[in-house]
This record gives sequence, structure tokens and C-alpha cells, in this order.
Amino acid sequence: MTDEFDKLKAALKSAPPAPEAQAKARAMALAMQAFDDEREENAAIRQGLTDGPRLTPEGPRKAGLMQGVREMFSKLSTKAGLAATTGIVAAGLAAVVIIPQMQNGGGPEAITVSETPAPKERVQAPVRQDVASADETRADDGAASGGASEAVEELAESEAPMEADAMADVAAAEPAPAPSGTPRPAATVRKRAAIGDQNGALGGIAGVTRPMPVPPPPSDGGYVQPEPDTEAFPEAEQNPVKVASEEPVSTFSIDVDTASYSVVRSSLNAGRMPPPDAVRVEEMVNYFPYAYAAPEADDVAPFKPTVVVSETPWNPDTQLVTVAIQGEMPVIEDRPPLNLVFLVDSSGSMSDANKLPLLKQSLRLMLPELRPEDQVAIVAYAGSSGLVLPPTPAGERAKILNALDNIGAGGSTAGAAGLEQAYAVAEEMTEEGEISRVLLATDGDFNVGLSSPDDMKDFIEKKRDSGTFLSVLGFGRGNLNDALMQSLAQNGNGQAAYIDTLNEARKVLVDQLTGALFPIASDVKIQVEFNPTEVAEYRLIGYETRALKREDFNNDKVDAGEIGAGHSVTAIYEVTPVGSPAVLNDPLRYGSADASVAPAQAEQDNPELAFLRMRWKEPGASESELLEFPITEGMGEATDETRFAAAIAGFGQLLKGSDYLKGWSYADAIELANGAKGTDEFGYRAEAVNLMRLAQSLSQ
Repeated sequence: MTDEFDKLKAALKSAPPAPEAQAKARAMALAMQAFDDEREENAAIRQGLTDGPRLTPEGPRKAGLMQGVREMFSKLSTKAGLAATTGIVAAGLAAVVIIPQMQNGGGPEAITVSETPAPKERVQAPVRQDVASADETRADDGAASGGASEAVEELAESEAPMEADAMADVAAAEPAPAPSGTPRPAATVRKRAAIGDQNGALGGIAGVTRPMPVPPPPSDGGYVQPEPDTEAFPEAEQNPVKVASEEPVSTFSIDVDTASYSVVRSSLNAGRMPPPDAVRVEEMVNYFPYAYAAPEADDVAPFKPTVVVSETPWNPDTQLVTVAIQGEMPVIEDRPPLNLVFLVDSSGSMSDANKLPLLKQSLRLMLPELRPEDQVAIVAYAGSSGLVLPPTPAGERAKILNALDNIGAGGSTAGAAGLEQAYAVAEEMTEEGEISRVLLATDGDFNVGLSSPDDMKDFIEKKRDSGTFLSVLGFGRGNLNDALMQSLAQNGNGQAAYIDTLNEARKVLVDQLTGALFPIASDVKIQVEFNPTEVAEYRLIGYETRALKREDFNNDKVDAGEIGAGHSVTAIYEVTPVGSPAVLNDPLRYGSADASVAPAQAEQDNPELAFLRMRWKEPGASESELLEFPITEGMGEATDETRFAAAIAGFGQLLKGSDYLKGWSYADAIELANGAKGTDEFGYRAEAVNLMRLAQSLSQ
């Protein structure tokens, strides 16, 4: 190396040949033309790019200094031009590298810097085919440049490690294998980044910028792990099999909520299985409209129960007892005026597109379904609650929509304060014979005030006696507090639904609006007493969060679920007949069924399997009514309605990982549901089959 530097210093000391004026002018003109041609070529390349610039050796817009020098030499052919430009390059190299070292009193060895790593392997960036061809052509043309071209290539090689270092430094921000050689200290990286950023210049030359390399894609193929969520769902063990001789009575509250099915759909459509606690089988079954027999004019109750006893799809040795309830649908003109308070969660957690924006779109769909005599008020709550719209006739739609559009997301969630104000507004709006309802739209993330389900339950119970119903619409995922929303709806004499799409908003707030807002029966309870001489075991499928004590059935102070206008409700028992090989429990050594209290069954053609009792109240009443009748062997006839309900019940149990399905699979659920879709006017059942197929794929 020392000999080569000596030769270079000697060459610098010798006088260069005097340039010829005309040759110099021609050389400069050719050099400028070369730069212009290169700039036009790069502009043309950029026009053909649709996904942004790609990595190339030169970079379309920010070509390095050496690329221009290469182009210049490839287009210069005269000896005078070559000599002139070679002298310029040599002088520049001496000014930048050698002279400062000589002034510092050091020799060539002083060039070594402690922070500089060992030579790295040159980074080869991808090259577009058309650019590569042009480079090869220029390389062939420049072969005649002789020694001058070789000098430029040597200087270019000295720049290559700097380019590779810069690309490696940027790529270091992404997970990647460590580069070979000594790693660059952090101080060097910061210093180089600062120099490169200053005025966008490279090496202090203004206007000449180095292209920023694109970081490599993540090693996992670009998938970004979602942040951990804080979703909360009610925790309840699946109902166990019970021995009829030991515990013959089953009591529960009806449930018309549908939120669980929508949450399951949201999870499956996102490519993941739903959390088992998010699956409430009764809500999945009750999501669908059924063509059950409707009550007649002379029926005592505003609803009609129908019982069907059929074979269990997943176990031929057991039977399904399906209790199907259909509520009456009053004439729309006969319904009482409605006072509706929109309680809108406008906290910061509602800023996502599937939360507050979807909420606004959903309420827009609902407004045309209201009558002119109905009233609407809007209360929003975030860091503090506030009345956004005072009670306004539903016919003033523009005023309501304007107030709704002005709500923005921000602040923490003062849910308790918002509920208090919404109830107060509803009470002020209510007059004799009218129905008032608070419609809470939220993700359930209450982080200010009363936040636990128990605290909110106590609060709602105190407000329930005012006669104002509370329904809950859930939005968004990630921080969905389903447990709290269930508690609010159940204790507020209302319904809980989850809105994940605009189609779901239409189903809940348009197609089923009357049922969602106008109750026809309150505190509806079901009690089934099984006959131990006919039924050995039974289990209730779903309704784990709606279980009641046996004595609660006759206690009118115990709250239960509501049936809305036109609502259908389904409850399914799986029962094991006496003597069936499907019996799971051995008989007791010191106990047996007491048949003395049961009617003589042996001589009856249709022995009683169980006895059904139902209690309900007229809306606003304090005392309940009683409806009862026996359930007999072979009662009713299986239809598409009951078969599809059984398919959904099986689907829900599969999602929960039930142990009672005896190898029954998603394929069996799909086959059963496909054969029982019926008319399926709006495609809800077809959608369910597709969700089964998704679950089948995701579970493998």
C-alpha cells in the first residue's frame, strides 16, 4: 500500500498536461448531457412504478456521485477529455483523503479508525431487468475508456462498503440475522444518520442524496401479532347431567339476547376460534327467527309454547325435548308511544371504525322506523356525561342526526354518571301509557365510576322500578366487556346484542325493532319437572347464566327475562330414558325412584316424561300468571325449525368443547343445518353453515 501511495503522490506533484480549450468544452458538454440522459431515464422508469420505488443499485431519484461519474466516463471518448476528468478525480481524492492525513502528521496508517468495522460483504440490491440491461450496455461502451475507467471503478469500490454499511444500519432496526464481521458501534450509526439527514446530502455535496433502503419484511411473513386484549366474558360451567330421581326439577329464566352469536361470528370471520366463555348456546340458538306456532286470540298468554320430543342428532340413545315459545306481534299502530334515550359511549376506547362510527351508522338506520309521536334524546358520556340532544320528536330527523354526528370519541368512560343522567331524562319524558327505554351503545369498557358487574347490577336494580327498560348494544373487539353488558341488560329488563356489521345493525334495529323495544311479557320463568320413572337423566343445553333456584319460580320479586313483540325463544333439554345404554350414572345402593307420587304410567300409551310450568307478568304488573301442561312421549313433530335449532345447539357445544357429543363433528352439524335451512328469507341460516365450515377449518 505504501508504494502505491508514493506513486500517487508523485503523480500529483507532476504538472498535468495543459488542457485544450475546445476539447475541454466538448468534454464538459458531453458530461452534462450524460447526467441529463440519466435523469430522464430514471424519470421514465419511475412513471412505470405502481407500488413505489424498488431497491436498485443506483436509486431512481437520489443517484450517488459515483454513478454519475461512471456515466460520464462511459460517454467520453477523447483522450483530452479522459485526461482532464481523470485529473479532476485524482485531485478530489487527494483533497478528501490524503492531504488531511498528511497535515495531521500521519502516514497512510493514520487512515484507520477504531470505530470502523472489518470489511463487509457487499450488499446486492435487486435490479430491474430494464435497468440492468442498460447498465450492461453502458459497461460495454465504456470498455474503451482504459485506465481512466478502471480508476473510477476503484473509487466506486471504495464507496460500496459505505453504501452497504448504510443499508445494514437501517435494516438493523428489523429482526434479521446478525451481519458477519465486527458490529458497528452505536455511536457510528448515530453519527452517520445525522450526516445523511442533513440537507438530504451525501458526503456534504448538496443536492446529491443517498436513497433510503427499504427494510426487509418481517421474518414471519409480515404478520403483526395483535396486542393482548382485555375482553371479559361471563364465566359459567356447562350444565352437567343430572339424575332425575335425585334432582327432578330444573328452573331458569328465558333469554332473548343474541350477542354471543355475533361475537362468535366476529371471531371466526377474523380467522380465530372464539373464546369458550364467549359461547352461550342459548343465545346462538335464539339468534335466528323461527316459524313457531303463534298464539291465538283466545289464548291466555301473549305467547304460545310448543314442545317437540325427538331423537338426539349426536346420540341415538337419548332424546331432545325442545320448548319453543313464540310471542305475539301486535299491530304497529296499536303500540304505545316510545321514549327512547340513546346513551352513547364517546370515550377514547370508542374511536375505532367498528365502534363509534358504526354506532352512528346503526342509529341512522333505526330512526326511520320510529313514529312521529315517539321521542328521542341523546346522552353522551366520556370523561363526564352530558345531554347532547334534549327530548325531540322522532320526526325531526335532521336535528337528531346533526346532534349524533357532533359526538366525538375522547376521554375516559364515566359510565355510571351517563346511566344516571339517561335514566333521569327518560323519567322526565315518560307519561301515562308510554314506554321508555334507555339504549346503551358501548364497548363496555367502564373505567370511571362503578365498574364491576356486581356494582352495576346493584345500581340497575335500584333504577328498574322506575319502569324504564335498558337494552345494550355492544361494539368493537379487543376491550369488549361482555360480562358487564350482560349484567346490565339482564338486570335492566332489556336485551343485549352485539353489532359487528351494518347488516347486524339492520337486523337488530330495523327488522326486529318492535321486539327489541316493546315487551309483551316480563319476568318469564320456565320450570320443568322430570318424571323419574321415565327419565333417568337430563341436562339443559345452555342457559348457564340464567339458572334460578327452585323456589325462585314462585317468587315474583325475583327478576327474569322479557319476551318482546314477535320474539321467538327456544330451550332444549337432552334427556336419557330409563333403561337406555346412554345412562352415565350408576343407581344408588340405598335409594330408588319414588313412583308413588307419579300417575300410573304403565297403562298409558303416551306416558308423561315431564311437566312444564311457565310464569310471566304483564308489563308493569307485580303479580305473575301461571301456565302449565305435561310433556309426553312422542309429543309434537320435528320440523326444519327444531332440526335447525338442534344443529345450532350442537355447533355451540362443539365451540365450547363439550364432552357430551359422542364424536359428533362439524361435518355432522353442517349436514344437519344444510338440510333444515327452510326458506331462509334473509340468509341467516346459510351464513351459519359458512361459519360452521370456518370453525371446521380453524379447528384442524
